[in-house]
Amino acid sequence: MVKFKLMTMEVLLSIYPFFCDLSLISKGSISATQSLAAIALILILLYFCFRRRTVYLLDYVCYMPPDHLRVPYSHMLEHFEICNFDQEKIDFEMKVLERSGIGVEACMPESVHELPPNDSMKLAQEEVELVLFRIVKDLLSKHKVNPKRIDILVSNCSLFCPTPSIASMIINKFGFRSNIRSVNLSGMGCSAGLLSINLAKDLLKVHNNSLALVLSMEAVAPNGYRGNDKSMLIANVLFRMGGAAILLSSRKQDKPVAKYKLQHLVRTHTGSYDQAYKSVYQESDENEIVGVSLSRSLLTVAASALRTNITTLGPLVLPYSEQLRFGWSVICKKIWARESKEIYVPNFKKAFEHFCIHAGGKSVIDVIEESLKLQKKDSEASRMTLYRFGNTSSSSLWYELCYWEAQGRVKKGDRVWQIAFGSGFKCNSAVWKCLSDTDPSVSNAWSDRIHLYPVEIPVFDC
Repeated sequence: MVKFKLMTMEVLLSIYPFFCDLSLISKGSISATQSLAAIALILILLYFCFRRRTVYLLDYVCYMPPDHLRVPYSHMLEHFEICNFDQEKIDFEMKVLERSGIGVEACMPESVHELPPNDSMKLAQEEVELVLFRIVKDLLSKHKVNPKRIDILVSNCSLFCPTPSIASMIINKFGFRSNIRSVNLSGMGCSAGLLSINLAKDLLKVHNNSLALVLSMEAVAPNGYRGNDKSMLIANVLFRMGGAAILLSSRKQDKPVAKYKLQHLVRTHTGSYDQAYKSVYQESDENEIVGVSLSRSLLTVAASALRTNITTLGPLVLPYSEQLRFGWSVICKKIWARESKEIYVPNFKKAFEHFCIHAGGKSVIDVIEESLKLQKKDSEASRMTLYRFGNTSSSSLWYELCYWEAQGRVKKGDRVWQIAFGSGFKCNSAVWKCLSDTDPSVSNAWSDRIHLYPVEIPVFDC
C-alpha cells in the first residue's frame, strides 16, 4: 500500500507541469477530451490513495468462569482474616465490598481461593493461559479461522508482564505464522482494551486485507495487596477474573459477515497533571508492600478526562442542533458569567443508542451517568456487568456489549459508545455501528442467565 501511494504521487508530479501550462490547451495541442480523461485519472488515483480504510469487527468472545470460582462475601471475609488484617481494615474492606455494586457471582482464579492465597508467578501464568487459551480457541473455531491466517496480534495485561510476553504465549500455543505482527501492552490500566483496538486499527490500515486478533485481560492472582494502606486495599475487592478476544478485519469481503464497523476512536491522556497521574498508582507502602493506590480525587479526575474526551468526540457524532446549543451556552457563560446557567450538556442519546461505560465500580458509573445526564436504563449494561462479573479491567466493555446483544436490543444501524478509563490518567472512546441485527439466541457470556437480568442491586446505607 505504501508503494502504491508513492507510485501515485510520482504520477501526479509527472503530469502536474503538463496541466500548469494552460497554453498547450489553448494552442490545441491537447484536446478537451484528453484533458477530462487526465483529470478523471487524477481523481481516481487520489481516491484510491487517500480513501478511508474501514475496520470491521467480525466477532468477539468473553471468558465465562465456571461457577465453582465464585467469591461470596463470606469467602472474602475469611480471606481477609487469614491474611492477618486487623479488624479496622477488615471492616473497611467489607464496607467497600458492600457498596461496590459487585454481586456474589463474580469470580476469582483458583489460586486466590487457596488459604492463604497463592500469588506465585506460576499460578499467575496459569490464570492467563486458562482465560486466553479458552477464548482464542472459541473465537477461532467459531468462525473456522486457521491461526495462520491471523496477520496481527495485540494483547494487553496491565500488571502481569512475563518474559516471553503474553503475545508470545499465544503464538506458541496456536502456531501463528513467523511473520505475524505482534505487540504486547502492559501498564496501561483498564483503558488498555481500547488502546489495543486503536493500535490494531492503525496496523490494519497500513497492512490492508488483514485479520487482527486483540486480547484483553487482567491477571488477578499476583496482584492482591496484604498491607494496611486503605487506598491500596480498595483494589482487593473490586477486581475479578475475565477476558475478551476480538477479531478485526480490513478485508472488504468480510463486510457481509461483520457485526460492527469502527466509526471513531478518540484517545485522551491527562498525565501531564500530577493529580491525574497519581490518581491510580502502583507503589510500595511504608512496609515495602506493593499495591495499587486509588486516590480520593479519582472520580473528579475521571469526570475531567471525560469532558476533555467528548470535546473531541462531540463534533464527530452529535447532530448540529446539539452542537449549537452547547456552543451558545459556552458563549453565554463567558459573557454573562453570573446570570447564565451551567453549560449545556449535549444529549448524547441523539448520537448513540447504547452506552458501555467501564464497570470500574458503582461510583465510577454514577459519576459518568451524572456527567452525561443519562438515565439508569442507559447504564444498565455497565451496572449488570459489574454486579455479575465485577471489574474485569480492560475487558469489561465487551461483557457490557454482550449484555446488550443477549437482551436482543442491538439492531442494524444502532451506534454503540464504549467509554474506558485507565491509569495515567486516560479516557478513551470507541464508536461502533451495528451492521446487522444481533441474534439474542447466539450463545455468549450472558446467555445462561440473561433471563434473570436486570436485577435490583442492593443499596446499603452510608
